[in-house]
Amino acid sequence: MNTQATASRFDTLKWVVVFALVAVGVVGNSYFSDQSLLYRVLGLLVLAAIAGFVALQTAKGAAFWDLVKGSRTEIRKVVWPTRQETVQTTLIVVVFVLLVALVLWGLDSFLGWLVSLAIG
Repeated sequence: MNTQATASRFDTLKWVVVFALVAVGVVGNSYFSDQSLLYRVLGLLVLAAIAGFVALQTAKGAAFWDLVKGSRTEIRKVVWPTRQETVQTTLIVVVFVLLVALVLWGLDSFLGWLVSLAIG
């Protein structure tokens, strides 16, 4: 129990450091607005890398990294469709959308005609 409380306390401190780094990046970018955009972007990238590294040291950051690794593993297992399957599926979707559009247009025209009859 004490280990989890200590880890939790350190995690909170690490998140404070992450948010402080982000705040420094935002304020620094505004403060150094007269400097070259290249230098400001490089500075923001360095701060983002440091903040990301610190965030990954927390329990939630480690869980997020495990999720990313698991997602990459699952993406490798996906069977991607061939070009022919993709073209055929796209054509089916386009035809279906056009048919539904025509049906909705016809229904809208019919209801508009009914309303014009009722109004006079």
